Amino acid sequence: MKTRTHLMCATILSASVASAPALADKRNDSGLYLGGSYGWFKAHGGEFEDNNDFFAGTLGYQFNDWFAAEAEYLDFSEFGEDDEVNGDLKGLGIAARARLPLTETFGIYGRAGVFAYSLDVDAFEQSETYDELSPFVGAGADFRISDQLTAFAEYNRYNVEIDEEDFNGQVTNDGPDFDTARVGMRFQF
Repeated sequence: MKTRTHLMCATILSASVASAPALADKRNDSGLYLGGSYGWFKAHGGEFEDNNDFFAGTLGYQFNDWFAAEAEYLDFSEFGEDDEVNGDLKGLGIAARARLPLTETFGIYGRAGVFAYSLDVDAFEQSETYDELSPFVGAGADFRISDQLTAFAEYNRYNVEIDEEDFNGQVTNDGPDFDTARVGMRFQF
């Protein structure tokens, strides 16, 4: 199943890049955009150590070449060290993105925002759901393929928390940190 997903994502990204004109006339630097990305995460934190892939969908508004605001849905799916402890994480991120254009088509950016998440934890035959908010930060680079299509690569760091008391002290940490790396495309209207 994972191989099929990887192949599908690679095909979509390749087709998008190949079908877009190499460089186009100057685009409108502001407007609404939609994006999609596929990435990998590494969960750090005691029993939650794991790595896997995740998906994200983004809706944003580009104010000018330098600033944008974004809302995105992230699905980390299941993670965990073994059958005794595992989690399932999904959430909505709201972020501000500040971009430094280095050329007409290439730029680097930083992101900061808040992550509203739902974390379902099954540990030692107990289940709990945590609906919380936590800050996140990230950085990335983007390349404009055409007037409307931009490819990007990005790193983000998320933190989620649990209450160790909920599992009779058997969980040895207060929740995992997530390091993520992803690639994706944005389509600006």
